[in-house]
Amino acid sequence: MPVRWGLIGATVIAREWMIDAIREAGGEIVSVMSTSTERGKAYAEEFGIPLAVTNLSNLFASGVDAVYVSTTNERHRAEVVAAAEAGIHVLCEKPLATSLSDARDMVLACRKAGVVMGTNHHLRNSATHIASRDIIRSGRIGRPLSARVTHAGYLPEHLQTWRLKDPTAGAGAILDLTVHDADLLRFILEDEPETISTLTQNSGMAAEGIEDAALSLIRFRSGLLAHLFDGFTTRYARTGVEVHGTDGSLFASDCMPQRPSGTLTLRTADGDEEIVLDHKNYYVRGVRAFHDAMAGKGAPPSTGEDGLISLAVALAALESAKTGQTSAISTGLDS
Repeated sequence: MPVRWGLIGATVIAREWMIDAIREAGGEIVSVMSTSTERGKAYAEEFGIPLAVTNLSNLFASGVDAVYVSTTNERHRAEVVAAAEAGIHVLCEKPLATSLSDARDMVLACRKAGVVMGTNHHLRNSATHIASRDIIRSGRIGRPLSARVTHAGYLPEHLQTWRLKDPTAGAGAILDLTVHDADLLRFILEDEPETISTLTQNSGMAAEGIEDAALSLIRFRSGLLAHLFDGFTTRYARTGVEVHGTDGSLFASDCMPQRPSGTLTLRTADGDEEIVLDHKNYYVRGVRAFHDAMAGKGAPPSTGEDGLISLAVALAALESAKTGQTSAISTGLDS
């Protein structure tokens, strides 16, 4: 029997990626919630979703096994906690919330209820990044010493809304992009971030007081230093991830978009080796793993706890940019 999903939010990311991913992974979407009756009905009709509702109670009553939460970030806490209390599994968009206390409440509510909680950090499901992690784990680059992430491009016009204007919803490049970088580096390096120093930029795309680009330096527990550049304003930037070790380096290019893409080169004393990659849809792979976790087979690619850590990094980056000082990274949650 397919997993029955409810969508909390009639959103762009669900439209562009998650509806197809849930269905391709074998799930069934039975309901969608929007606070606008007209928008919800139109959305349900467009995507062949049987039921459109305007509140959580009716969504939960539609017989859903899991919910996908993709509303604006300040709404996540109430929606995730309500789903957990109803005994429903939760896949939530990043960042989990706009405060650590809200994100902690979400993680603890899911723990208490015994439901699976995943954070939709899709980049963990990229063939490029999985191969990078496996190569590092195998020791082929020796001890990792430094890393660099470029996660910059041009924010599409249809997304130039709350991300550029509404700080209460989690606007800015840091909460939108740096959270991904933090989670991805933890995944690839299997190391934990401890401190961060950040400078921000407003080039005029975002409202005053909101960053549309940021440059950060993270020190990891091993001593590794990672340099991150995140931004909404560079139309022609090439995304990439580099990891440099004592015995080799990895160069991943064009590897940060939502669509499956990327090349990976391993450079050692033997020369350059192009790594063969089997690209698959990141979101489909993530939903399949989430279904497995619901069935008691493993964990989601990125858990609620992982989402809490990536949020802690982003909030520490914002604090560093505000104070001009290096910020410590802590979730305030025991393992």
